[in-house]
Amino acid sequence: MPKPKPSESDLIKAARKAQKFAQAPYSNYCVGAALLAKDGRTFTGVNVESSSYGLSVCAERVALFKALSEGADSFTKLVVATDSHPPASPCGACRQLLWDYARGIKIILAGKNGVAVKTTIADLMPRPFGTEDL
Repeated sequence: MPKPKPSESDLIKAARKAQKFAQAPYSNYCVGAALLAKDGRTFTGVNVESSSYGLSVCAERVALFKALSEGADSFTKLVVATDSHPPASPCGACRQLLWDYARGIKIILAGKNGVAVKTTIADLMPRPFGTEDL
């Protein structure tokens, strides 16, 4: 019997749990992400900061890279958990990679006090650059 796919609530909990492992010694801005693959697997990620700030990596990209490196290639939902109000949105680099690898994805931005905003990568990238532009 196949394992049931996690609910939005389950994904938010997974992102919040991951958020506790964020490595943010410079900004103290901890982010957790939970990415649901079409096959039902959930991949989590956290932001990892470097003293050379440009080498820092966002939680969304960590989750995506983990998923891709483990063979997942189709995604349905992403939760980004922060302690911001209103909830924070993925940065430009994360948006581009999500467009490249997860065009149909639904995104839940989970912020402070249980506030959640639902959006899509298409809404966040109104004039995207993609493979068709190469």
